[in-house]
Amino acid sequence: MAAAAAVVTPSGLEDGASRSRGEGAGEAVVERGPGAAYHMFVVMEDLVEKLKLLRYEEELLRKSNLKPPSSRHYFALPTNSGEQFYMFCTLAAWLINRAGRPFEQPQEYDDPNATISNILSELRSLGRTADFPPSKLKSGYGEHVCYVLDCLAEEALKYIGFTWKRPTYPVEELEEESVQEDDAELTLNKVDEESVEEETDNEENFIDLNVLKAQTYHSDMSESAKQEDILESTTDAAEWSLEVERVLPQLKVTIRTDNKDWRVHVDQMHQHKSGIESALKETKGFLDKLHNEISRTLEKIGSREKYVNNQLEHLVQEYRTAQARLSEAKERYQQGNGGVTERTRLLSEVTEELEKVKQEMEEKGSSMTDGAPLVKIKQSLTKLKQETVQMDIRIGVVEHTLLQSKLKEKSNMTRDMHATVIPESAIGSY
Repeated sequence: MAAAAAVVTPSGLEDGASRSRGEGAGEAVVERGPGAAYHMFVVMEDLVEKLKLLRYEEELLRKSNLKPPSSRHYFALPTNSGEQFYMFCTLAAWLINRAGRPFEQPQEYDDPNATISNILSELRSLGRTADFPPSKLKSGYGEHVCYVLDCLAEEALKYIGFTWKRPTYPVEELEEESVQEDDAELTLNKVDEESVEEETDNEENFIDLNVLKAQTYHSDMSESAKQEDILESTTDAAEWSLEVERVLPQLKVTIRTDNKDWRVHVDQMHQHKSGIESALKETKGFLDKLHNEISRTLEKIGSREKYVNNQLEHLVQEYRTAQARLSEAKERYQQGNGGVTERTRLLSEVTEELEKVKQEMEEKGSSMTDGAPLVKIKQSLTKLKQETVQMDIRIGVVEHTLLQSKLKEKSNMTRDMHATVIPESAIGSY
């Protein structure tokens, strides 16, 4: 498993970490190359391979009943922001747990800001940098999301003791080809003649050169053991010649033409050159004729244009004068329109003030014609009169009571005086 994964992504764990820290940290890099926009796709490819090593399909997706990502660049391209954010939080929590740190699995209705803050704090506690705002992760996709997941996957691989190994390539066994030397020489002229004969007569039987070499090799190997016995030929010369004539067509060596041969290219160049020259002879006359016709037509158009300009010069002058007058009229119209706009604004202000005055007059008129205050005044006066009468009655009662008390007091004083005078007279009589 490790060897296969190493073949897919041969970059080491530390190389991936340094690459992610160097280019995937987001805004920490000021000057970025033209390929930096596509770096998150590379990080996403590495992340998918690391997740496969961690068996996230069996241990996370199937256990949690989650739908697998739709593509290998799921967190690099925007598809469904809410779904991607939930998948990011779930995957990040699982990776943090795999890295040996306890982390609760986020729920769908949790606060996204709190969840992102917890993930970034765990990432920093693992020794990774996160020099970008947390709002970059709320979309659920992008360079920073890929960076965070890639760092957590690397920490999880480190925790389980996974190490990248060198790729092992299968050794291909090359078949040894035995080449048997032939006494016959094949010159260039014979090869050309035989290739021409093959093109003219395709119905003849032929034997491939490699097959012929293999047959010769096997026959020589089978007869090498009996070479000591063949010291003197007992074959008839006539029968030998007949056998040679019979098998001669089958012994014919054919070399197939290759399209990459320089001779074929040279022949094609000559053919194309002759075709171009013949076509040029035919088309040159037509092109010259067309050129002459176009030149004459242009001369006619130029002369006709000069004639029309001369005939319509006074009309053009009148048009220019009318155009100048029109521009002046437009300028005056713009000035007048500006004055109208200012006066319209003043009119609207005066109209607003007039409406306010009318509203005040209506309020005062309604208050003047309204009889309710007068009725209230009359009722108040009647009430005051009643209270005045009651007060007069009370005053009269009080005066009468006071008069009675005074009279009573006076009578008492008089009686007392008479009572004191009588004894004195009685004393004087005695």
